[in-house]
Amino acid sequence: MREIVTYDHVSIDLTSEGSGPLIVLLPSRGRDLDDFDIVAAGLAQAGFRVLRPQPRGAGASKGPSDGIRMQDLARDVAFVIEREKAGPAVIVGHAFGNWVARMVATDHRHLVRGVALVAAAAKTFPDSLRADVQQSANAALPNATRLEALRRGFFFPGHDASVWLHGWAPEANRIQGLASAATKQAEYWQAGGVPILDVVPDSDPFKPKEKWFESREEFGDRVTVTIIPNASHALIPEQPQAVVEAVASWARRLPQP
Repeated sequence: MREIVTYDHVSIDLTSEGSGPLIVLLPSRGRDLDDFDIVAAGLAQAGFRVLRPQPRGAGASKGPSDGIRMQDLARDVAFVIEREKAGPAVIVGHAFGNWVARMVATDHRHLVRGVALVAAAAKTFPDSLRADVQQSANAALPNATRLEALRRGFFFPGHDASVWLHGWAPEANRIQGLASAATKQAEYWQAGGVPILDVVPDSDPFKPKEKWFESREEFGDRVTVTIIPNASHALIPEQPQAVVEAVASWARRLPQP
């Protein structure tokens, strides 16, 4: 089911499917939530109610961007969860989406059972990778240039990086850039103290091997780390079934609300 839901001056393009405990999927920087089609269907089949709110600037989602911060993006997600009236949710944040997920858990703890960090960058990573993200998203550049950036920053060798030449939302990318620049990492990093699943691709330049267990070292037993082989930062189009299995099995083990 797809619908437009609204609050204040915000319109959210929301796709929902399945029934059961709530899972909310949040995409990578500047990406459309169609990336999650296979994962959403798999989680719904596994017995979950899956919500996909498009970020502001993607699909038909719209909202103010002046003075925007991560807290505003989190509030959009919180509204969607609260509207379901079905108890707290597991929030799955892919790459940039994990920052939003952490922010929701920080500001709206009562709405969150746990946070799954999917291909989340390490706490610090090279600035050159930010350039790869922006080149990949820039449709004005030649496809050959964008493919090089996608292969460097997002895709395991031999995987088809061209699947991400499309699916970018320039306005969402702009808004997310403003929000992240206006918000200190420390404001969301702790994820409200909720349980965390860290789904780590084994070839992600944003989180090299020496940092695979960084989150567990920082937060201890509330973190479960799962390593996905043969994948890079894109992960979702590379190993969707492995992501479904990791998230579903972990979510089932969480305490019931």
